Amino acid sequence: MAKEKKFITCDGNEAAAHVSYMFSEVAAIYPITPSSPMAEHVDEWAARGRKNLWGQTVSVQEMQSEAGAAGAVHGSLQAGALTTTFTASQGLLLMIPNMYKIAGELIPCVFDVSARTLASHSLCIFGDHQDVMSCRQTGFAMLCEGGVQEVMDLTAVAHLATLETCVPFVNFFDGFRTSHEYHKIELMDQEDIRPLVKEEYIKRFRDRAMSPERPITRGTAENPETFFTHREACNPYYDSVPEVVEKYLGEISKITGREYHLFSYYGAEDADRMIILMGSATDAAREAIDYLNANGQKVGMISVHLYRPFSVKHLLASVPKSVKKIAVLDRTKEPGANGEPLYLDVKDAYYDVEDRPLIVGGRYGLGSHDTTPAQIISVFNNLAMPEPKNHFTIGIVDDVTFTSLPAVEEIALGGAGMFQAKFYGLGADGTVGANKNSVKIIGDNTDKYCQAYFSYDSKKSGGFTCSHLRFGDTPIRSTYLVTTPNFVACHVQAYLHMYDVTRGLQKNGQFLLNTIFDADELEKFMPNKVKRYFAQNNITVYTINATKIAQEIGLGNRTNTILQSAFFRITGVIPVELAVEKMKAAALKSYGAKGQDVVDKNYAAIDRGGEYTQLTVKPEWANLADDAVKEDNAPAFVKELVRPINAQAGDLLKVSDFVKHNTVDGSWEVGTAAYEKRGVEAFVPAWNKDNCIQCNQCAYICPHAAIRPFVLDDAEMAAFDSVLGGSAAEKSLEMKAPAAMKGMHFVIEPSVLDCLGCGNCADICPGNPKLGKALTMVPFNPDSAEMKQEAKNWEFLVKDVKSKQDLVDIRSNVKNSQFAQPLFEFSGACSGCGETPYVKLISQLFGDRQMIANATGCSSIYSASIPSTPYTKNEKGQGPCFNNSLFEDFCEFGLGMALGNKKMKERVAKLLGEMIASDTASDEYKTLAQEWIDNCEDADKTKEIAPKLRACIAESAAAGCPVCKELQTLDHYLVKRSQWIIGGDGASYDIGYGGLDHVIASGEDVNILVLDTEVYSNTGGQASKATPLGAIAQFAAQGKRIRKKDLGMIATTYGYVYVAQIAMGADHAQTLKAIREAEAWHGPSIIIAYAPCINHGLKAKGGMGKSQAEEKKAVECGYWHLWRFNPALIEEGKNPFSLDSKEPNWANFHDFLLGEVRYLSVKKAYPNEAEELFAEAQRMAKIRYKTYVRKTQEDWSNE
Repeated sequence: MAKEKKFITCDGNEAAAHVSYMFSEVAAIYPITPSSPMAEHVDEWAARGRKNLWGQTVSVQEMQSEAGAAGAVHGSLQAGALTTTFTASQGLLLMIPNMYKIAGELIPCVFDVSARTLASHSLCIFGDHQDVMSCRQTGFAMLCEGGVQEVMDLTAVAHLATLETCVPFVNFFDGFRTSHEYHKIELMDQEDIRPLVKEEYIKRFRDRAMSPERPITRGTAENPETFFTHREACNPYYDSVPEVVEKYLGEISKITGREYHLFSYYGAEDADRMIILMGSATDAAREAIDYLNANGQKVGMISVHLYRPFSVKHLLASVPKSVKKIAVLDRTKEPGANGEPLYLDVKDAYYDVEDRPLIVGGRYGLGSHDTTPAQIISVFNNLAMPEPKNHFTIGIVDDVTFTSLPAVEEIALGGAGMFQAKFYGLGADGTVGANKNSVKIIGDNTDKYCQAYFSYDSKKSGGFTCSHLRFGDTPIRSTYLVTTPNFVACHVQAYLHMYDVTRGLQKNGQFLLNTIFDADELEKFMPNKVKRYFAQNNITVYTINATKIAQEIGLGNRTNTILQSAFFRITGVIPVELAVEKMKAAALKSYGAKGQDVVDKNYAAIDRGGEYTQLTVKPEWANLADDAVKEDNAPAFVKELVRPINAQAGDLLKVSDFVKHNTVDGSWEVGTAAYEKRGVEAFVPAWNKDNCIQCNQCAYICPHAAIRPFVLDDAEMAAFDSVLGGSAAEKSLEMKAPAAMKGMHFVIEPSVLDCLGCGNCADICPGNPKLGKALTMVPFNPDSAEMKQEAKNWEFLVKDVKSKQDLVDIRSNVKNSQFAQPLFEFSGACSGCGETPYVKLISQLFGDRQMIANATGCSSIYSASIPSTPYTKNEKGQGPCFNNSLFEDFCEFGLGMALGNKKMKERVAKLLGEMIASDTASDEYKTLAQEWIDNCEDADKTKEIAPKLRACIAESAAAGCPVCKELQTLDHYLVKRSQWIIGGDGASYDIGYGGLDHVIASGEDVNILVLDTEVYSNTGGQASKATPLGAIAQFAAQGKRIRKKDLGMIATTYGYVYVAQIAMGADHAQTLKAIREAEAWHGPSIIIAYAPCINHGLKAKGGMGKSQAEEKKAVECGYWHLWRFNPALIEEGKNPFSLDSKEPNWANFHDFLLGEVRYLSVKKAYPNEAEELFAEAQRMAKIRYKTYVRKTQEDWSNE
């Protein structure tokens, strides 16, 4: 009797982890997108007690970096434990040195890699083969899978083959397109795999383990006379790999009924043209091949599985003899090479073959660029030419070096009966999570096949997301985005104006809109082109006010469950009763650990998903003309690059567009975020001037610089009066203080189109003790007259009101600091982000002379993701200069900037010295030059001297002075720079800690800002050494069992490093003072800033809208402490350490923990251990506090 097939709906990461878990005893890991979920699955399964093939759970160890993970893998293997790791991109590159060692020592092991782009001119977290191609020379065998089912089927082949051959394997598949694509696939379980595992190979591996019982020496050094000869001894091991892999592919084929080979051929038996490629595009190629062959052509494809060792014999045997032309497609780029790797391998394979086919090569799909059947057809069209183009590209328009093939119109090739859907959402609104649940519900409870893929922009929560879902009765091979949906859901009404959300929607399709408007208001709000599309294509339109429903239920802005329920009810993809039952089961599974109240709220959301109404589509809409184009004065860079990318039309840009705007090296204009004006929030702050005490705290803590104080003189007030239509006096307050601004006019204005509606400003507003708060959150209706006026007000105040920051000392107090223009605004950070208020404040204080070396992570993504650049410049054209190198070297990168700046200042001083000694310079010139040399480390002095000195330099250069001509090229070094190094706790406590330690030890004048969220925020909330004891995080599924590292106290041991620990929401003044003192200290400084994160799961109503309040609670209960260590005081004989926070109220510590899901989840999942962990966490916090108290009692007096 045939074995019953088991199906699972999962993504490629889960499929790889599922199989690798069976073969693993130890997993040494480090988080990196997009491979982190593999390690998270393994950690979670181990915590639940899942057993591997040998009846044990896998031991998971998170390391401080990928280099550390590779070292731990190497050591664990040598100790005799079967060990795995999971990585990608730069992380894989950090493992290369150890990969050479592991391969050289012939140790069986598998690295699972979700292949990803390498950072070059810019960082790209998406998929191609650049990383795996960078380690093809290490001696690791390389096995590639082309889809989620292949990952499930073939991952075992890598493990089985490595055990038999002793050659380690990289098992790789495409990042995101396969790693994050959900598919309904056939499950391989341990019963399928176990018979293939030969214990003799396990015993051989165990017998080679290092042991004092049978001592042996490895890791030796070897001299020239033997190394070469010795190295060649491994050849037989590699020679055996292809046959062994082919054998196991055959075994898997027998189990699954799906045929696999080293080189799998698909297509016409008598094909005359063929392509060779590997990875996820092979499925899109199959669709193209079926289409062309059905239309009388004879084409085929080879899908490469075993890439290293590259078996020429097996390749040649798999190619039909009829093939005359071959195109080899590489998903990588090697600048300067005579072709990409797979192409060169295939060319080499045919070198000695008589009557060999014509072979050309091309590149495709870099950075997850969508690869469609139409693009593959263009390759076959190229092969049909008498002289096919070589070294081509597909899917782009290269109008500079003319590599691109002519585009072919997209064709719907998904198969009959397929249902396709697109869901437009806002990052962190739950849309993606809901769609993952939807596809699992359909896949696990029906006979339908399903697929889901999710595309994002680079913003954090609050960014653009689009979910692409397919359902059908036959297996789905469409490994590309949905372009012809039957159903579209738009969860953000603002998107109607921002994106082409109806693009490709099929005739008679369905459209669901989440909107706060009734039918009449919506008709006014919708663009004419959307209404016209609805009418011309007979679209059935439904609306639902999920925003209001979510607020009523208590879900905040989480509209996902409501809209998921509406989707099932509208489409009837599966019976509604079944959908409701399964949605509730999924809600219990997803939210059970967060408390019954959260589960109940989601149940209510499911029940209320039927509260949609059908919108009447009026026939006359079919003839509507396009709305008038709104012209503005945005620069060409914004109009021609930024806006197309923001509109999700970046794939239509040409290579020349980037060349034209001088961005080839990755440079990007600053200040582009200000042109987005997304208007995606549900609520905005409204200012009541009568309750305002002019404290400016709202602006101080705003994560997005979207609410600011403006100070107007009488002339500006008159102009503002005309903007408001004569009511400026009602919109402003007369200023009493500071003295320099007395009599001027004060306005607090939110940017309603840039605000993300977190509500922190209203939450912390002290207001008037008798009258109440000056800020309240009100619903945002972008179409209302009031909101349109607020947008006009903002535009006037920003563009036509001059900054008054020069009238006051912006560093003296919190209020004054906010009169300074933020030079970091409207970033892609989450609504309510705990990190960005610190970054913004530093830009206000020092941004006009600030250099930034930023670690990869949240702060690099929200600070510099094309096309959005929140760092901007002031009216003089000055502003922060930002750069990101890598995750692991951010401190060294910043030190390098400081060293380069220092050296160039020495050059300036030398040249100015020559001018002082010359007879040609004026007395004024010489005086200024000497003054600069004497004060070049004084920021205020150099800012005063620089304009005058530049004028003298320019005058002399114009007169022909060669020294001054050189000085003109260096005059940007005249103002003392403020060097900042910014990174999160993952960078600072873990992967970059060695560099951080070395940089502060150098004594150089750099400032390090550690944004401490206590988890790896950017990769999904994995534990770092900053994660406190007791907190649940990824890789700490049972709650972290080790206390938090005290990075600040470690830094104080140098004695000459300024160190501070701050929390803005707890003490505004202490935050400002610490930042001011750190920058003023002529030496290294490090500021550790507490930053609540969306990964914490704040339970307070309002969520991240309470992030500032959460900081205050953290300090009050003793969870976090405020202190400063100022070495300047040592010279005065004073104690450099000051504890700035009061004695905690320890009684609130436990309640504070339960106010965050990362702790509450421990109690739900492990109730017997939770209280013990929490008590231990409090004990550790007390120990830390007592340490600080003792530091305050030290005697530093000079004796």
